[in-house]
Amino acid sequence: MTVTFSRIAYETLEVCNGVTMAAIEAAVSQTGLAGGAGALDIGAGNAAVAIRMAKAFGMRVTAIERDPGMAELARSRIAAAGAEDRVALLAAASAEVLARTPPVDLITALGTTNVTGEGRPTPEASFRALRRTLKPGGWLLWGDLVWLAEPPGPLRQIVEATNLYADHAGWQAAARTAGFEVVVAEISPQAVFDDYAQGLAAAGRRWLDANPAAPEAASVRIDAERVRVMLEYGRGHIGFGLYLLRKRV
Repeated sequence: MTVTFSRIAYETLEVCNGVTMAAIEAAVSQTGLAGGAGALDIGAGNAAVAIRMAKAFGMRVTAIERDPGMAELARSRIAAAGAEDRVALLAAASAEVLARTPPVDLITALGTTNVTGEGRPTPEASFRALRRTLKPGGWLLWGDLVWLAEPPGPLRQIVEATNLYADHAGWQAAARTAGFEVVVAEISPQAVFDDYAQGLAAAGRRWLDANPAAPEAASVRIDAERVRVMLEYGRGHIGFGLYLLRKRV
């Protein structure tokens, strides 16, 4: 098994982001999509969202996860759920898959990293890249970090090491600029985001306490501390936004 902080933490969480599965399901239900619809789940993590879309909505889902350790976890969860007939896992970068995938009915992209493959994409660039792989009138369920207040410079630098983020209004403006209608726009309650942050930290502590001499302990400790500092220092500045967007024809 590949051991990383992300793998350790996301084995313990239902959703690999600061949002509940109930909120995700409620948004997807507004699409009206059901059995036979084709979906991409980008940055599948532990595959919980992909499995739920297949099980609850009858969709045919391609789950994309580029991190090898997370792909291992996703593959095992898909098998354990008996969802292999409806969920196909691709261990690859999202930009590579998007370039060769025919348009689908729905894309879910929750907490993704660099969907364009070009490095630190803007919100508009990410939305345009995903729009190209949607059918006319297709749907994008996008969820990501949102600035609740203007962050201190060091916090912005740490958080935006891989992607550029926006505030709640900025995400919606970027979606409209990229050719989407905004159908749902909501920020997770602070308690939900706190539970997510605390779950990450607790999972890291438990593993390190149980495996202090493991070869991976040093890297896990560094990543756990980085995430802890970012989320604790960022409380009040960082939240999680969920946006259901429909491609304008």
